Amino acid sequence: MNSGHQHRVFGRRAQEHILILASGDKVRHMTVRPWMAAVAFCFVGVFSIGYLLATSYLVLRDDLIGATMARQARMQHDYEDRIAALRAQVDRITSRQLLDQQVVEDKVDKLMEQQMALTSRHGKLDNLLDRAESSGLTEKDGVLPAPSSPVQSYAPDIKDKRAPLPGGGIEAIEKQLASGAPADATPDNSTLAYVPATDTVGDRADRIFSKVTLSLKDVEQDQRSRVEQLTSDAGNAANAIETVLTRFKIPMPETAAKKDDDDAVGGPYVEPESNDDFNNSLVALDGALTRLEEVRSTAESLPFRNPAIGKDVTSPFGNRRDPFLGRLALHSGIDFRFSPGERIRPTAPGKVISAGWTGGYGNMVEIDHGNGISTRYGHMSQVLVKVGDTVDRDDVIGLAGSTGRSTGTHLHYEVRQDGHAVDPVYFMNAGLKLATYIK
Repeated sequence: MNSGHQHRVFGRRAQEHILILASGDKVRHMTVRPWMAAVAFCFVGVFSIGYLLATSYLVLRDDLIGATMARQARMQHDYEDRIAALRAQVDRITSRQLLDQQVVEDKVDKLMEQQMALTSRHGKLDNLLDRAESSGLTEKDGVLPAPSSPVQSYAPDIKDKRAPLPGGGIEAIEKQLASGAPADATPDNSTLAYVPATDTVGDRADRIFSKVTLSLKDVEQDQRSRVEQLTSDAGNAANAIETVLTRFKIPMPETAAKKDDDDAVGGPYVEPESNDDFNNSLVALDGALTRLEEVRSTAESLPFRNPAIGKDVTSPFGNRRDPFLGRLALHSGIDFRFSPGERIRPTAPGKVISAGWTGGYGNMVEIDHGNGISTRYGHMSQVLVKVGDTVDRDDVIGLAGSTGRSTGTHLHYEVRQDGHAVDPVYFMNAGLKLATYIK
């Protein structure tokens, strides 16, 4: 009896957990199995880990950004502190050795003025270099590399267009002024080396600041030559674009501005505040970049691109035998072979002035690009834009089809100037010449 009872107890299966859901007269039940609990536990664990990882990422990202900003602020403060420390050190040295304190202070002030001038120029250069890089000029030539002299803290490192703040030259000056002995002409201080030990601190300071001043002038001269080269490159690029635009009788954007330069202006003549050649070169570069940006913007707004790259041309522009009447007729565009339903994009940004069924064009979209130039896209199976829409080059305006006077699926592409159809090949060939100047 006891043996049989024990078999029944140990041989009995564990009871299953059942969830009963009642709604009105309907009663539903669901058996909760161990694997379901395990899956639910794993899901909760994965969700918790993902949440912790995402939260950690957001927290660390903010910390990194804050640390970067704080590091930049510390570098700037350290840089200013080194200048202040240099002045204080010069004052202490000249006071200990009974030298004329004003002489050294004047030289430090002059050095600081030069440094402030270069810092101010760097701020202007930063903006101009960003514009030059966006215009593709710095990629070709590169501009204003960091100098290798000990005063590299005075010249902007144009590789990342930020002025580094190491105190190479400042610390060398500070060290030499603090010591009473002459410096050895080693590779580390050859630029700041000076000779006889009998020289006074004032004499050594004079030599040091003279060498630093010469180094700064070398940096300035290098910057000026680079800026002049950029100005020349920007002018050449603008001239190349203008040459292409002039062939299509496109008015230059600067023409109207020049015409209004002398309108409604006046005032007494006052001498300019300064005649700094470097600032004048920056002004010239700014004007050259502005001109390049204007003509480049005009070129990018016109249909100089191929609407069907890699597609076969089934019928060119010009007279041909009409496929329906069998007699000679003018074909006012170019036909490109397309697959049914293939997406069609415009060749330049513009405004939709016609969208829908248009006689022999079938479903057609016409886009106005300004300067009297428009493009037409015909025989589409479906039009995806409406009149008044502003479209960009990457927008889809319709799907290829064979509507209107068409013998098969293709795209009929037209370019019209002042209402007259012109051969789109002229624009596409011009676009190949402008490929290095426009995006």
